[in-house]
Amino acid sequence: MPELTTWIWVDALRWRAEREGAQVYVLHKGDSDAGAVLVKVVGDDRLARLYVPVRDMEGERVWSQPLGPLPMEEARADSYIARRREDDPDIWAVEIIDRQARHFLIEPLDDAP
Repeated sequence: MPELTTWIWVDALRWRAEREGAQVYVLHKGDSDAGAVLVKVVGDDRLARLYVPVRDMEGERVWSQPLGPLPMEEARADSYIARRREDDPDIWAVEIIDRQARHFLIEPLDDAP
């Protein structure tokens, strides 16, 4: 089954999150058809969690936490996003602000350290 275009995928993520009471901001729009999406989640603790898409051994999309699974200062996540945008202008950056720090991703998270 073909993957959704990026802008449709981002709209679906926004819809899921906002339906549950979270706020969603598109920080940067990249390629509307095939740009990768970085997802930053900020909870009540004002700390960030960062998720990036990767492919598993079967070629399926999973979400990884490139800076570790622990919450971090927002500036650290923002710096990572800025570096990635410099390397790839087609990338999207989405910020979700949710009291419980939920990511609303439906694909699995990568369990690798």
